[in-house]
Amino acid sequence: MKSESRHGGGNQRENRCLSLFLGGGIIQGIWTMRRIVLAVVVVGCSAGSWGKVDLTTLPERQTVQLTIYNSADLTLVRESRPLTLKEGANSLQFSWENTLIDPTSLEMVPKARAGQIEISELVYPARVRNVGFWKVDSEVSGKVPVEITYLTSGLTWRAFYMGTLTPDEKAMRLEGYVVVTNNSGEDYENAQTRLIVGKVNVIDEIAALARRQYPYGSPTEPVVLERLSEGVRGRVDTKLYFGRAAGVFEESARRKEIVKEGLSEYFLYTIEGTETIPTGWSKRLPSFEADEVAVVNLYKYEEERYGRQAVRFLSFKNDEEHNLGETPIPGGVLKVYRDVGAGGHLSYEGQSAFKYIPVDEDVELNLGAAADVMVEPKLMSVATENYRFDSRGNIAGWDDVQTYRIEARNARAVPVKIEIKRNFATSYFKLTNAGEYGEYEVEDLDTVKYTLVLEGQSKQAFEYTVRMYQGSRQEDWRE
Repeated sequence: MKSESRHGGGNQRENRCLSLFLGGGIIQGIWTMRRIVLAVVVVGCSAGSWGKVDLTTLPERQTVQLTIYNSADLTLVRESRPLTLKEGANSLQFSWENTLIDPTSLEMVPKARAGQIEISELVYPARVRNVGFWKVDSEVSGKVPVEITYLTSGLTWRAFYMGTLTPDEKAMRLEGYVVVTNNSGEDYENAQTRLIVGKVNVIDEIAALARRQYPYGSPTEPVVLERLSEGVRGRVDTKLYFGRAAGVFEESARRKEIVKEGLSEYFLYTIEGTETIPTGWSKRLPSFEADEVAVVNLYKYEEERYGRQAVRFLSFKNDEEHNLGETPIPGGVLKVYRDVGAGGHLSYEGQSAFKYIPVDEDVELNLGAAADVMVEPKLMSVATENYRFDSRGNIAGWDDVQTYRIEARNARAVPVKIEIKRNFATSYFKLTNAGEYGEYEVEDLDTVKYTLVLEGQSKQAFEYTVRMYQGSRQEDWRE
């Protein structure tokens, strides 16, 4: 299109273009509050007059690909656009007002006729913010596809999961999702979305680079673009923005596939098809689902670690035997429900956050304190025995003897497995058990473990007496 001025007199040429000079030509820009804008400028001038300026706005992106890292505020954007060139010198304007793009990461490569097109440099005009100009020398005229890449901040993703236990709690249906959030300042329509799991080393924060007054720093005062030319105004394509954004959460007829592949120390998830995510929006995308994942429910009681409540744990393994194991599982939050049978109703069982789970690794998730499974230890008796004295008649050793009664109750309708640990103040002890104590083992130097299986709506009790050898009595510990 041509830039026309409706003002008369000597202001006509001034209002026709911005007073920015690049290689002897006049540059006119299109400005926008939010969207990235590119324009091709064919320029010319004579010694005593302003030359005619032809300004062509490029079409929309043909494709755009987002590669979003979850360990850093970092996204690699790769987009393709058809670039209309004239034979000879061309200038391509790229502006990124109100976005979090790192301008120092901008790169453009022709995808056709590479030997006939030279992208000589990228110039950031003095005293003008958020604008760059590529100088392009072309031996051909017409449309040429180019690929533009850059780093941006403000795009993030996180994983979360929903697990539904079977009524007997021996298996679980596991569904994974990712939520992609766009606070980058730029709308991305029909973008192929890829998610990276793994830690990336970033020396400079992209958000800080994007907010610098100038890409490489500048001592000069910025010029407000509107002050230079009131006649040049950017337009936000509201029809495109609101028309596409209105349908951004429409569910597709089928679940999208997520293709997963390993990349050295990283793992890449590629979401099938494309997604439209305007700035300021979040979108939930399905990641995977697995039926009949074998799980183990276990209640643990250990006062020194969990206090005086039993804590529920859910464990499984990321392998083929558990209908998993194809890929690592990104860290996130799992909310667990239980199918209670009639009517398809669910009961909420708890939730747990977990870290990245590699293939073939076991995972144990803490679902929190349980109100319907209780363990109550009671101290029944305390005594001291077998005193030993030194040569001066002072007490040098003795035995502490304690008897405890442990009662475990299951108020649930399903059987439960309970692991009860008891810790002692010394590794020199002997212990005897009585009653229904289930499986018993000495776990380490100062800890023993009881494992009970309680039927629904039942209770079980046992007693133990521990003799702890103190001082010089430890010499007799192995009697």
